[in-house]
Amino acid sequence: MPHDLLNVQNLETRFKTPEGTVHAVNGVSFKLNEGETLGVVGESGCGKSVTMLSLLKLIPQPPGEIVAGKALFKGDDLIAMSPEEMRHVRGGQIAMVFQDPMTSLNPVMTIGKQMEEPLKLHLGFTPAQARTRSIELLEQVGIPRAGERLKDYPHQYSGGMRQRVMIAMALACAPQILIADEPTTALDVTIQAQIVDLVIRLREELGMAIVWITHDLGVVASIAQRVAVMYGGFIIEEAPVKELFRNPRHPYTIGLIGSLPQIEQEGRKRLFSIDGMPPMLYQKPRSCPFSPRCHWVKERCRVENPLLEDIGNEHRVACWVDTSTGSERA
Repeated sequence: MPHDLLNVQNLETRFKTPEGTVHAVNGVSFKLNEGETLGVVGESGCGKSVTMLSLLKLIPQPPGEIVAGKALFKGDDLIAMSPEEMRHVRGGQIAMVFQDPMTSLNPVMTIGKQMEEPLKLHLGFTPAQARTRSIELLEQVGIPRAGERLKDYPHQYSGGMRQRVMIAMALACAPQILIADEPTTALDVTIQAQIVDLVIRLREELGMAIVWITHDLGVVASIAQRVAVMYGGFIIEEAPVKELFRNPRHPYTIGLIGSLPQIEQEGRKRLFSIDGMPPMLYQKPRSCPFSPRCHWVKERCRVENPLLEDIGNEHRVACWVDTSTGSERA
């Protein structure tokens, strides 16, 4: 029986801006088991990245502020940790790979220096040990002539190779959780596939848990065991990956999956599109945030926000409507 490695409870994060307070994350709760890959999907601005940055206390404070919630990692609350305690967690036990490797790597430091730093900080390696381990890590992620390439700067690597370097750096201290924030978005399709295959192989070899943030449902289908769908700062559906694709129950998830081209379908068929725009979160939603765009909307949806509830088969959904019948839930 897998054990909870991470248990996030009612996380809320806000940002104060000149236009008003943005309620970016509005009570997110989820669990991550040992060795599991959780896909987190949703359109831009739904709160995916802010949720994970909040767990590691990487949001700028101010203007950002974590106003509620807990994030229990092996029983210890990440949100309550001091900056010194978080330094030992970040990189050492929970690592993060960001979307754009060019802006994540320091352009004026060699790759070797950037890789060796966490090994010295977290594991107490000597310079010689850190160099040897850095070469091993670059070889592990498929960088040729690794020993020579430690002397190079980030601009001397291609986009795909920079992302491999970021993954190698994230794995340097053998973390128990790897958070990948849209790591294939800036890469072409061929390189995307290579990065996904690399992460799957490393997960099997190292046994780490992964949170994969993306808007690409195709990537989620190939890498995740469980999927959380976010909208308006909430998780609005969560299920094992096969269950979600076979039986989506939230109108937003149905729309996302309906917008994917189906290779096996006969004849031509227009792709589904979701009308309207995502909500402006200057106020915390009191009604269902998707109700202005929903084809199944009922009067209750406009006045009350549903909770995420279990509907069987490890499937949870936050919706007042049973989309299989079109009727309101009891």
